[in-house]
Amino acid sequence: MEVHDVVKNITWLGHDGFLIKGDGKAIVIDPFQVKECEPADIILVTHEHYDHCSPEDIKKIRKESTVIVTEADSAKKLSGDVRAVQPGDKLTVSGIPIEAVPAYNKNKNFHPEQNGWLGFIVTVDGVRIYHAGDTDLIPEMDSFKTDIALLPVSGTYVMTAEEAVEAAKMIKPKIAIPMHYDAIVGSADDARRFCDAVAGTCETVLLSS
Repeated sequence: MEVHDVVKNITWLGHDGFLIKGDGKAIVIDPFQVKECEPADIILVTHEHYDHCSPEDIKKIRKESTVIVTEADSAKKLSGDVRAVQPGDKLTVSGIPIEAVPAYNKNKNFHPEQNGWLGFIVTVDGVRIYHAGDTDLIPEMDSFKTDIALLPVSGTYVMTAEEAVEAAKMIKPKIAIPMHYDAIVGSADDARRFCDAVAGTCETVLLSS
């Protein structure tokens, strides 16, 4: 499937939350304060902070058959078919290839590298989608191969819009989508600033929740 067609099947749920539909599956990443979302076949949780690992929101969208993929800290808070992974792990769930990649802070202490918290690269309809999780600009990004990149832009706890531009230049996705704004921290201005500054590096899509 073409990358632009896959983007049409990505719904921003607000903050870092996304619903991705493809290959007959519904994949939800970091659901938080979810207003409306269909039941998920797979739920990916990047780390244990309340605005990413929300048992209340996960309960709303979890089916008996739902598989949850996350790191060890979040796994302790969740129930059902929970599979704990570390950065570098790869697995296939219901036919969907999932890669766990590092996500951490370099110049602040909210997301220490030693915690082993996560970003994810999922392959849907032949298209690789990178969800960065809560991260700074990190050297590992240079090795990530992805068609679509979901990048935090708010600063404070994660990359600033300007740092996210540098991340996009490093990763070289075909399309970048800003996230991590308009909820806990950050505003639509951060997202627009990112989109304006990254022009010429890749296409951008500004989703509304």
